[in-house]
Amino acid sequence: MRILSAILGGLLFSASASAQDENHLIWTEAQVTELQHLVDARASEGLGNCAITSFDQPNSATDPYRRSRLATVAANELMMAHLEGCSPASVRTKWRISSDDAKIDTQKLLLQALVRNDLTAYFKALRPRNPHYQVLREAYTAEVDEAKRATLEVNLERWRWMRLIMGDKYLLVNAASFEVTLWENDKAIRTWPVIVGKASSPTPIFDATVSGVILNPWWEIPTSIAAEGISSMVRNNPARARSRGYVFQDGRYRQRPGPGNALGQMKLVMPNAYSVYLHDTPNKNLFSEPVRTFSHGCIRVGGAVDLVKTLLAGSATEEQVDDILTSRKTTKLSTTMPLPVYIAYFTAEAAADGTVSYFPDIYNRDNLKLAQNEPTTDCAA
Repeated sequence: MRILSAILGGLLFSASASAQDENHLIWTEAQVTELQHLVDARASEGLGNCAITSFDQPNSATDPYRRSRLATVAANELMMAHLEGCSPASVRTKWRISSDDAKIDTQKLLLQALVRNDLTAYFKALRPRNPHYQVLREAYTAEVDEAKRATLEVNLERWRWMRLIMGDKYLLVNAASFEVTLWENDKAIRTWPVIVGKASSPTPIFDATVSGVILNPWWEIPTSIAAEGISSMVRNNPARARSRGYVFQDGRYRQRPGPGNALGQMKLVMPNAYSVYLHDTPNKNLFSEPVRTFSHGCIRVGGAVDLVKTLLAGSATEEQVDDILTSRKTTKLSTTMPLPVYIAYFTAEAAADGTVSYFPDIYNRDNLKLAQNEPTTDCAA
């Protein structure tokens, strides 16, 4: 446990070890054997297709320096496989969750592992920390159904694409399970149902930072959505448009706060390049549907006011939130600290009883090559 704490506490982003350190890395026979076991076991994590340099080459057994160099290369390759997976970059073009894992100084970590004489603990520390990963990994090892194994393998890879250290507290949206979960210290604290984008306007995969909430928000209507009927209503039937809160101001279509506002009573402040937000909705009945793909890409939250009160704990009381909502005055409140939010896509995840739940691949993303060509989203809030 102390080794794991050391690596997770001091893992990140130091300068690379010197060439002199690398050249003087001499592996013991026991360490080479341990590394070979770890390389052989990579298939149990869905990493069987990852190419790892062989360190059992001709003449290497009688040349400890050559064998040590080859073992060092192989160990670094295996470390990066655990951190980043082995899929080509081309299949990750739509996975826009940022990660600095590639900057982790694996060479320095390897030096520490050899000095401590515990390679296994170091490789364990490089696995995703979210408990879903461990459940999927165990299921993958035991599963005999080829279709389920393929689904598990894709989702194990997706976890490796996430940040190794996601934060002490964060929100995780799983578009495939139609849920958003608040995580703290690697434990699921609360979960809320969500509605995500239609197949023609899928919710994108990305990360952002929540800095606050807007209560009683205006809806800034994207041009593409306005063209579906709102703009003609404002021009041709202004009385009806006013009754629904639609206005044209400063060269753009907007909707006033109110009971019919498309964003409901709140939206999270989470700036991002896709104009996709977590927000409330007046159409609560849609949360009873088992497959909730109804939006233009934004994420509608069931129990949105409860989510807001949870996130604002320490900066605003529940009574203050209720008073602001009753006033219908647009108000921005800040959270006590920034909160990472990850908009992800997992078609298999751990259930509460430790088994695996499988979800329909609503966006056909499990075929990683096809997932590169999905349509774009337009749901500015």
